[in-house]
Amino acid sequence: MGIVGTFAAEGINANTALLKLYIKNMVCIRCKMVVKDELVKLGLHYALIELGEIEVIENITNEQREFLKIALLKSGLELMDDKKSVLIQKIKNAIIELVHYSEDPLAVNLSGYLSDKLHYNYTYLANLFSEVQGITIEKFFIAHKIERVKELLVYNELKLTEIAYLMHYSSVAHLSNQFKKVTGLTPSHFKQLKDKRRSMLDNL
Repeated sequence: MGIVGTFAAEGINANTALLKLYIKNMVCIRCKMVVKDELVKLGLHYALIELGEIEVIENITNEQREFLKIALLKSGLELMDDKKSVLIQKIKNAIIELVHYSEDPLAVNLSGYLSDKLHYNYTYLANLFSEVQGITIEKFFIAHKIERVKELLVYNELKLTEIAYLMHYSSVAHLSNQFKKVTGLTPSHFKQLKDKRRSMLDNL
């Protein structure tokens, strides 16, 4: 059922104004479930729940907003108001979604991807991110690529050549060099340590 259908089911027409709320650290499926539960508790209806962003159908009272803010904080989530903080979180969520939740090979131009998705000049986004976070967008992107590579190595379903292709590295050597620069280990050494730890746990 689409948004219009959802509205009809709730007795709300498709022209109803939506209130967008932005939530820090909302970067996983479990986080989305937590937000859904808290909205239901407050009797609020949503049209959309994405990573870091929700659209609520009705207006929220100050009391409801405060209750939601407190409830989310208990789960490590934060309702944001500051425009710069919201934009920083949008950048993070866009990168996390691209790296961790896309099923296609990571063959995208990062600057073009972020500009198109967030409707801001990339230079502005890059400068803002560096100023607030103390690291570049590129380093944040690389850190998440390496985390994704770790996950794929642990799953043990893909060869390193396949992982390199999926994560858009020019070669296995390129992947290995970047992996070692970030983690201090080669991919094969990392995998050996994980396999050894798993074997020890299995023998307990």
